[in-house]
Amino acid sequence: MEVGLPGARPQRHPEMVIEMERARFQAVGSMPFSLRRPWLLIRGTFVNREQPDLAHLRSLQDPERFAWAIIPHVARSFAASIVLLPHARAQVALVGYLYARMLDTYEDMVPDFEQKIGALRWFAERFSTGTMTGLAPPVEVSAASARQEVDRLLVERRELVDRLYATLPESDQVRIAGMVTTMATSMQGWSETFAGQGGVLETEQQLSQYCDDVIGEPARFAISLVVHQPLSESHHRSTSTISEMVQLANVTRDIEKDLERGIGYHPSLKPFLGATPDHPDAKEQVRKVREELLVRALKCVPAYRRLLEDLSLPAFSAARGSAVLMLLFTDRHYRACAVATGHEPWRGRNSTLLLLLASLLSVVSQHWANRILRRVEGRFLSAAETIERAIPSGAAA
Repeated sequence: MEVGLPGARPQRHPEMVIEMERARFQAVGSMPFSLRRPWLLIRGTFVNREQPDLAHLRSLQDPERFAWAIIPHVARSFAASIVLLPHARAQVALVGYLYARMLDTYEDMVPDFEQKIGALRWFAERFSTGTMTGLAPPVEVSAASARQEVDRLLVERRELVDRLYATLPESDQVRIAGMVTTMATSMQGWSETFAGQGGVLETEQQLSQYCDDVIGEPARFAISLVVHQPLSESHHRSTSTISEMVQLANVTRDIEKDLERGIGYHPSLKPFLGATPDHPDAKEQVRKVREELLVRALKCVPAYRRLLEDLSLPAFSAARGSAVLMLLFTDRHYRACAVATGHEPWRGRNSTLLLLLASLLSVVSQHWANRILRRVEGRFLSAAETIERAIPSGAAA
């Protein structure tokens, strides 16, 4: 029985709300993808990542429904960009991203070094040998938050993603297998590099290569879904630069969390490995590093427009809308990053719904998309110049 104040609207019990949401998910899941897309976008926008419904995710047995239900929790801004793609391409991108996320989970959440390397090697061998069945090696995956519990659940339920992978055309399976094996091999190498260098990356070149290995391979995979032909040298160069801009968003967001787990992406952070976010001496050094990496990322932006122009996308292009949305999410992050380092943010919208609307207009209007690309590029470069002038020489050293 519902109880409330006289004349007030009855309040639904939280369990009832969850059951209604599950019923809606089951009903929408049977619709054609073109009709599901708006609901998936809205649902992904408002999904509660801090308190995920793990019981619901565990209850799903249909591979596609599970994949679309979990992607907003593990992909953040990537999820909406995937939903905007045509159905066949979206399915391939969805499966590829979920496998990439599983690799990230092994890399980030397995504390034992030997177990981590063994898990990454085993995961790659599943695809290089074509043997997707078989028991996984025993691996302790440590989750410190509800969000990480979702990552761990994804790894535990990889069999559902495997079943979705098996339904894809062979050519798409080959693309995914190539991406996964390349990423897993790179992650093994970088895990060994971090271990050998005391937990940090020591040079700017190492950081650039790390960003390219972590994001560049999935990015080239996504582009290959759009152009249906080998990428040119120009495509590869632009993708490497864009990968640095996108991955540095992850790095600047998680500096404190990475320090806690003994990882630093700047040599000056080495004395603070293992430090908690409230460590008094670490705070200022973290701010300086975040500031330096922010400027570095902002300077990468011209490659984004250059790549989209090189791809010569058609007048009506879901891929263009997806790319614009990713840039707008990246812009929103870096404006927040500027505030976190003590600088004024540049102009831009924060509402996810407005960003979605801008990206949807970019699907049908190349002129609109170009306006957004040039506006964000101009603001990034202007902000980089302003912030760089304010940084004392050698501030993060």
